Amino acid sequence: MKTIVLVHGAWMNGDSWALWVARYRARGYEVLAPSWPYDNRSAADLRASPDPALAGVGVDEIVAHYEGSVRGLHEEPYLVGHSFGGLFVQKLLDRGLAKAAVAIHPAPPKGVLPSFDAIRAGFPVVSTWGFGSKIIPMSPADFFWGWVHTMPVDQQKAAYERYVVPTPGKVYSEGLGAPFTEKMAVNFANDTRGPLLIMAGGQDRTVSASMNRDNFKKYAGSKAVTEFKEYPDRTHATCFQEGWEQVADDALAWLESKA
Repeated sequence: MKTIVLVHGAWMNGDSWALWVARYRARGYEVLAPSWPYDNRSAADLRASPDPALAGVGVDEIVAHYEGSVRGLHEEPYLVGHSFGGLFVQKLLDRGLAKAAVAIHPAPPKGVLPSFDAIRAGFPVVSTWGFGSKIIPMSPADFFWGWVHTMPVDQQKAAYERYVVPTPGKVYSEGLGAPFTEKMAVNFANDTRGPLLIMAGGQDRTVSASMNRDNFKKYAGSKAVTEFKEYPDRTHATCFQEGWEQVADDALAWLESKA
């Protein structure tokens, strides 16, 4: 049985993939959606009492966490990641740990500059004193602006209660150096990695489509397959907002076409 590993980003945990897990399992796949370290509880529990150890979790720790999960499988999986998870699957694919990967609205790797909206979306975190060593909550207002602004208000509130968890500020402190630091780097010139699809959303304020296009263009020097797909009306909540089924099916169809 082929395996798909789903990798979430900041402000979510593995439960955010529940819809995708059920859909892909119905297609005959083994599906894993591990949470980041110390995030394996319900969203309500994590908002009420996050594990203090979460504050020490950064990019290297998260990538190593997923690398351990992937290396324990009987064969190389397909990877699907969203936001920071989209960056992490690029790093794992670069290391030869997957057959192919889909990066959905991925956070920027080294060399990709943030857009104005992305700076605005991250400001509540980076304006918090000492945020790099803290566990940061997301307010409903910030979630509504950065993730679900095209959804009806009642659906925005329901999505917040269902999905949003605190996140380690360390990830954002490291992400601030994305344009320059090796910690956020991917080997864009790698000719031997598996195929990669980068998806973008035209209504995404947290990771603007322009950033994803720049990410895609960085791979121009590689002989490995790299493709790009933009959905004009999708927000950062693309994995659970109305129409998520089409995004999930497109990702799977693309992965299967590259098998």
